[in-house]
Amino acid sequence: MDYVRLGRTGLEVSRLCLGCMSFGEPNRGTHAWTLGEADARPLIKRALELGINFFDTANIYSDGSSEEIVGRALKDFARRDEVVIATKVHGRMRPGPNGAGLSRRAIMIEIDNSLRRLGTDHVDLYQIHRWDHETPIAETLEALHDVVKAGKVRYIGASSMFAWQFATALHLAEAHGWSRFVSMQNHLNLLYREEEREMLPLCAAESIGVIPWSPLARGRLTRRPETATSRSNTDNYARLLYAATEKADAAVIAAVDRVAARRGVPMAEVALAWLLRKSVVTSPIIGATQPHHLEDAVKALALKLSNEDAAELEAPYVPHAVAGFS
Repeated sequence: MDYVRLGRTGLEVSRLCLGCMSFGEPNRGTHAWTLGEADARPLIKRALELGINFFDTANIYSDGSSEEIVGRALKDFARRDEVVIATKVHGRMRPGPNGAGLSRRAIMIEIDNSLRRLGTDHVDLYQIHRWDHETPIAETLEALHDVVKAGKVRYIGASSMFAWQFATALHLAEAHGWSRFVSMQNHLNLLYREEEREMLPLCAAESIGVIPWSPLARGRLTRRPETATSRSNTDNYARLLYAATEKADAAVIAAVDRVAARRGVPMAEVALAWLLRKSVVTSPIIGATQPHHLEDAVKALALKLSNEDAAELEAPYVPHAVAGFS
């Protein structure tokens, strides 16, 4: 496993981050395809054995049960100072007023709830899950700065938003002397490359760590389109992201299949290796519901695509509408 600095910080993270949305009680939240604790724990343990030290979850995943499962597993399998725990805040955690968003009140309540579920006294990376259009960004930034100064959070990060919004947040933090976002968790893969236009250049210029979500397009870049899985049959968000571009995306998937066959590796390795070629990308967030998902992802670190391979993978892409901001 390789380790790199997260943006301009001194924090060292594994070149791959394990996304923990796949772990959660299926009867809690909106993801019926998630793995319960008994099935999730061996995957978390295997990730640690493979050298992954970076784990990303969110308060909203499976109604908090993802944080609970991840927290208990990491406590049993690793020392706290060996792992980097990231979680997120924004989504609705309860009905009615003040049950969601990035107000000062919400942040102060939700960080304590996340710490309780994770069984730790601090989160290494606390990220806003999306932009809150109802709360002034200055209020959000000052609240995040305060949880950093309180010792509950080491670093703060952001997730999918427009580049102008991210630039505004970075400017405000610098102007007020508040803690600055050190990372951007955005939607980026071979099927969705719109982030290459503005967000990735901004992150490169500002030395922001980029930790893309859905690097395998929620499984679509790992198999031929006719092959279905239990997740693909029930993942409504995946359909929201990719259904409208299914015909155009098929040409990209076919290119991944060709390159993978030529190189003698699984499609997942090729798709991840393409993403890892980008110097601005710090640590793609991989999902895993089976052990080979982890093994394939780690092997991708050693797969070096040629310029010809990359050109073949990129050639079929057509512009997409913005997706993944909600």
